[in-house]
Amino acid sequence: MDAQPSTGQIADMPARRSAPARLVAILLKSPVGMAGSLIVFAIVLLAFFGPVISPQDPHGRNLRARFEPPGYVDEQGFTYSLGSDQLGRDILSRIIAGSRVSVLVGVVSVLISGTIGVIYGLISGFVGGIVDSVLMRIVDGLLAIPFIILVIAISGVVGAGLSTLILILGFTGWITYARVIRGEVLKVREMEYVIAAYALGQNRLKVMLQHILPNVVSSAIVLAAVQVGVTILAESSLSFLGLGVKPPTVTWGLMLADGKQYINSAWWMTAYPGIAITITVLGVVFLGDWLRDFLDPNIRGRA
Repeated sequence: MDAQPSTGQIADMPARRSAPARLVAILLKSPVGMAGSLIVFAIVLLAFFGPVISPQDPHGRNLRARFEPPGYVDEQGFTYSLGSDQLGRDILSRIIAGSRVSVLVGVVSVLISGTIGVIYGLISGFVGGIVDSVLMRIVDGLLAIPFIILVIAISGVVGAGLSTLILILGFTGWITYARVIRGEVLKVREMEYVIAAYALGQNRLKVMLQHILPNVVSSAIVLAAVQVGVTILAESSLSFLGLGVKPPTVTWGLMLADGKQYINSAWWMTAYPGIAITITVLGVVFLGDWLRDFLDPNIRGRA
């Protein structure tokens, strides 16, 4: 006869399943969240397994197949599903290769900017006083300069390149995080549990790290999800202008730049990279919108 679970084990089962169950429940109730998750998952798969699933070498040239439209089959029987460019390179293979750069730039830049912004906002909001005033005036001054203009100016001075672009986007994108986190900290530090922690004799550093930081990190996660899309757009824009990643690295922005002069005769050279950028950014924004709902305690309570 099978052993029956004890009362304690039965009580623990819902608790162990509660977090995944809430996540799945909210995701299934949100078509936008489901769409965003599927898009982001597909892009990540392309980025990681691109060299394996790519139908051709993204740098491989075939001058006999220049400017061929989508669906063209060459003499060797290979089908250019999305057409070819001015050098006979397969557009689909290049879009898959470009996804690696977009994911790398988006994720790494956001990790850098998010880390800086969270620390900056946490210190500013928690310390307060003259420190808060000085730190926020610096942020106000930087916010007066449009983000893309600031990035273009720095790129023009420092130079282009993948590593340089990641650092530029990482060290210029922290301003939004600082403002948001600082506002959250100002609200959380007045909560009763924070006051109780002081009453129990905990020092300021411990209160900041154990009681305030965990309660503002959800806002940083939601903001980071949205900022990935903004960063991908910034990388594509800079590469299109010649201030970002340089050839032979394949990026969607460079593909747009290559195809702009042939847009009337070979529309597919710009259409498909543009669609890839649009779908990726929309997927990231949709996922960020769902994360905001999932991390909202009021919505979690109803799920």
